[in-house]
Amino acid sequence: MLAGVGDPERALVVRHFEDGNAAAAKGSAAQQELFRKSQHPDFHSGICQLNGLTVLTEPVWSTLRADPKWSPGGNTAPPRGNVYVVAVSVSTRRDNNTVGNQIGSQHVVVLNGMAYGFAPCPN
Repeated sequence: MLAGVGDPERALVVRHFEDGNAAAAKGSAAQQELFRKSQHPDFHSGICQLNGLTVLTEPVWSTLRADPKWSPGGNTAPPRGNVYVVAVSVSTRRDNNTVGNQIGSQHVVVLNGMAYGFAPCPN
């Protein structure tokens, strides 16, 4: 177990990223739909359009940890659920060509047995 992440919730977080990359392999529209479905229910207004891009995310699992005090930009309270953060390498692609790379962190929230994210806004 890593830094307050139990095996059942860790598995949900891992699956969240695997599903995102699998959707990217199917194309931008498929990934956009997955992001819409897996967006945290309290933050649906923050979904950005991919506009033909796909986003591949490679988490560094040894960095996965609880982050209970984090809140999405502009919010004063954390989202409902158990908040986790992990370091990631992100590649943005268009037509199988990489158009951007970034290293950072992403948050995932486990709420009622589901893993939710905060869809990225590639620009």
